[in-house]
Amino acid sequence: MTPMLWVAVGAVAVGLASGVLVLALPRPPRVGLERLAPGARPLQQNRLAGAADDTAALADRVLRRLGRAEQLEHALERAGITRSPAEVVLSVAAGTAAAGVVGGVLGGPVLCVLLAGAVPLGAVVVVNRKRDQRQNAFADQLDDALHLMASSLRAGHSVLRALDAVSRDTQEPTSIEFSRVVNETRVGRDVNRALEEVAERTGSRDFAWVVQAIAIHREVGGNLAEVLDRVSTTIRERNALRRHARSLSAEGRMSGVVLMLMPVGVFGFLSLVSPTYFDSVTGTSSGVVMLAIAAVLMLLGGLWLRALVKVRF
Repeated sequence: MTPMLWVAVGAVAVGLASGVLVLALPRPPRVGLERLAPGARPLQQNRLAGAADDTAALADRVLRRLGRAEQLEHALERAGITRSPAEVVLSVAAGTAAAGVVGGVLGGPVLCVLLAGAVPLGAVVVVNRKRDQRQNAFADQLDDALHLMASSLRAGHSVLRALDAVSRDTQEPTSIEFSRVVNETRVGRDVNRALEEVAERTGSRDFAWVVQAIAIHREVGGNLAEVLDRVSTTIRERNALRRHARSLSAEGRMSGVVLMLMPVGVFGFLSLVSPTYFDSVTGTSSGVVMLAIAAVLMLLGGLWLRALVKVRF
């Protein structure tokens, strides 16, 4: 390959990496200058930023017309990703195009299709991974949050003050979720509904029980601090059991990851080292059919391994 071609491939690879990093890097919330000061004028945007905003607006309209905007927004919200659905879709599309160009230049049409398909699949994996990590972190912090909430109630504070204490004295994502509940309650939303949405976003059945206990306490009264202490003890024991189960199934999960990635990695490495190595397979219709069958069998095997090592309780 000529040096100029390597430079072009490197530039495309950098664009791909920057598109993937959009999903991983958090973005701080931005507030328009006109909202902070009524008489202030918003800053002038350059042409590139204006074009990016117009493209994001167009992608947002397309998603809403297809009925996927709200679903994607909920998925990103559960994963703790602050990017808008339109920005994520554009980033994945740019990464897919860049990966297709790199694969087409380095390994031909087969590698082009593989790399282009790997980008959206990788984006789904990243979002699901971040969602699972966020839900697991919330589950690990829930017993401490309930203990702090029970201590605040025992000290004579109201439920809202106890929620505010949890939002200030805990770590993410618990602090973010409880801060959202406090802010929504301050603007007039029902606290029970706000807490129910926290249970939905975090996928925590344990917290759903806590929400039911708070709702019953608001209706009939009772010693909510004692109830939270008991629930906190139960959750602590369940978390210990869950961590023990994950440690026992760690070897099976790692074996599944290695078995799924090793064939793809070997195929990609050999395609880069010797582009003509797989011509006898990729250049014939029977070889393409064999590759498709192998991909389907790998997918079925991965799903089977995932079902074996996933512990539900």
